[in-house]
Amino acid sequence: MTQKFIPDLTEADITPKEMFLNRRQIMAGAGAAIAAGMIGGPAMAKLATVPSAYSTKEKPNTFDEITHYNNFYEFGLSKTDPAENAHALTTSPWSIKIDGMVDKPGTYALDDLLKGVTLESRIYRFRCVEAWAMVIPWDGFPLKTLLDRVGVQPSAKYVAFRTLERPSEMPGQRSNILDWPYREGLRMDEAMNPLTILATGIYGEEMPKQDGAPIRLVVPWKYGFKSIKSIVSITLTDKQPQTTWNMQAPSEYGFYANVNPNVNHPRWSQATERRIGAGLFAGRQKTLMFNGYGEQVAGLYAGMNLHKFY
Repeated sequence: MTQKFIPDLTEADITPKEMFLNRRQIMAGAGAAIAAGMIGGPAMAKLATVPSAYSTKEKPNTFDEITHYNNFYEFGLSKTDPAENAHALTTSPWSIKIDGMVDKPGTYALDDLLKGVTLESRIYRFRCVEAWAMVIPWDGFPLKTLLDRVGVQPSAKYVAFRTLERPSEMPGQRSNILDWPYREGLRMDEAMNPLTILATGIYGEEMPKQDGAPIRLVVPWKYGFKSIKSIVSITLTDKQPQTTWNMQAPSEYGFYANVNPNVNHPRWSQATERRIGAGLFAGRQKTLMFNGYGEQVAGLYAGMNLHKFY
């Protein structure tokens, strides 16, 4: 099964020329200054200067669109609330607890987790369950890289994630709209798929707070609520973990949440989607099965009833 896209974009195409050249100069000097690292081995964290071979060919949304139209209910219910309220979030220092069925459990500083990691620019389609869509140039690395380093035990079947819970800085958590903290999960083969990444930036910039700083999950063939933000906990388990929206409304939000134009949300169709930034008269476009990543992930669900396991 083929597992790569052939990109027709370069980083210069998605980043203004002045920023592109300046970034290359900064990274050239910074690369040598990054120390050796976590869980074994010398390391150099660096950002690839061209998009990954997994990138889509579609034109990315602008930085302003990506950072000013999104859901992050920890900061409010409106699409603009995260950009207005997330500035108060403290993202440094940051640590992630990794536990459960792993060989090297512990609470790791994010800086240590990133040592030895090569970041790539991954231009991915992003499809919200609300039937709007974007194309986003994430900077990140495969989740598999981290899981391999901490050692996945044979009995582990799922990966569970939790978001930061800090109502003093996340005003949305002062309400009971959801059962905080936000929780998500993947089956192990989904987590180990090369498309699944942990993202630390957008457009070569550090991850904006309103988009899930300092580190978030990105699973491009699933609806956006699966791509949990501001991760503080990763647990490997042999049981399917509880996930926030599935707990909230199990008839509307399944555990798998694969993009599927043939399975409608109970309150709206998923057959088409609205591309943010496309213009008032652009019209809607057809939703692609698995958000267009079927060649890479359809085999994960061979034989499954995708209407039942939605």
